[in-house]
Amino acid sequence: MQAGVAVAGGAFRCPVTWRKGYCGAIPLQPFCFHRARRFSAMARSVYFQSVAELWRQPNFSWYMGGQSIALVGMWAQRIAIGWLAWELTRSNLWLGAIAFADLFPTIVITPIAGVIADRVNRLNMSRLCQTLAGIHAFILSALTFAGVIDIWLLFWLTMILGVVLAFGTAARLAMVPNLMEARYMPSAIGTDSSIYNMARVVGPMIAAAAISLVGTGATFLFNGFCYAIFVYCMFRIHLVRSETLGRGGNVFAQTLDGMRYVARHPGIGPALILLAATALGVKPFLELLPGLADGVFRAGVEGFATFAAVAGAGAIVAGLWVAARGTTQGTTRIAFGSMMLGAVGVFVVSATEIFWVGLIGTFLVGAAITLAGTSTQILMQSSVDGAVRGRVMSLYGMVHRGGPALGAVVIGGAAELIGLQAAMIGGGALTTIVFVLMLRRHGAMVTALESRGDQA
Repeated sequence: MQAGVAVAGGAFRCPVTWRKGYCGAIPLQPFCFHRARRFSAMARSVYFQSVAELWRQPNFSWYMGGQSIALVGMWAQRIAIGWLAWELTRSNLWLGAIAFADLFPTIVITPIAGVIADRVNRLNMSRLCQTLAGIHAFILSALTFAGVIDIWLLFWLTMILGVVLAFGTAARLAMVPNLMEARYMPSAIGTDSSIYNMARVVGPMIAAAAISLVGTGATFLFNGFCYAIFVYCMFRIHLVRSETLGRGGNVFAQTLDGMRYVARHPGIGPALILLAATALGVKPFLELLPGLADGVFRAGVEGFATFAAVAGAGAIVAGLWVAARGTTQGTTRIAFGSMMLGAVGVFVVSATEIFWVGLIGTFLVGAAITLAGTSTQILMQSSVDGAVRGRVMSLYGMVHRGGPALGAVVIGGAAELIGLQAAMIGGGALTTIVFVLMLRRHGAMVTALESRGDQA
């Protein structure tokens, strides 16, 4: 029989490679490795065309343009706050406390903020929160330049910012899907994540330069101007559709309705459990980086910025990969895999005092955190009913931002007793245990979360 002609049982020879094989997907059709490579190239082209088409959406491009600048400023400020707290106290416990002040308001406020986001114009709510965050940055800069900042004032100012960002998180998570057609949502979330993590590379670099040359006050000032640009961009966009109910009623009752919706959903509830395990056991690693870089690796502010930038680089790679996929299919598997990737990264960093080995583990942790957050958000945004989107996604924000606050306090406190690396190993072990316990839910989650995502 000539090459390229199917034979009995589906065996064939590829006319180019002359390799025998079987085609299970399409019976009695020859399979060619060269065709497979061409198909793979075509698939990648389709993925990136989808991302390019997304950026041609005016609302999305204005939003992400401003968001990109604001995120650079925000990450620069986070680095500056962490380093300022370390300089003032040299305490891992205080680093955990500052992270707690930043992130804990998300736990208390974000579920209620989600109800508000389902009632009011989400765009206006987001504009207000970004404006307040910019004003806060200017105030923090002025107090730092004046030399009146101390650890307690920094704690309370960080707490105030945490309250503002709790409302902003609920508004943003509910608003972004309303800026574009539903079919662009997986790519939009992946792109948003990539830009967020690019800022994690650029922001620390700017912070390290500003702190070394001028001081932390300059970093806060820079963040204020970044927010000003973002607010301008926010006034250039409008919502493609509105899911706002515009109704009154008991805020707490509606908050509980959102929680019950999540608890009863066969996929969203388990997905939040996966995210919570990573948020508690792995993500606090980022909040404790100043103590790790200077206290363990003796690398100073430059080493701190390097660790933060490497974590951001890992996150960029992960975010770009998710954005290029452009589909919800297989995303549940990514959510599970991110847990083990994060735990491995934490174990690598915690087992050494060699700087470059620590950077490898940090890269893995950065990638894992992005994969966990992005995959969970894609699955939830694709599955949730629009009328409860604000409330449900506020719970995502609560876990994603609030979980590290609790984890940072616990791990930071434990670090005072047993050392930072040993405490971080405990966090990685927690994530591993939850991964093993949740494996039996994988199939049901795939059915519940991935069936309608690409049809939305």
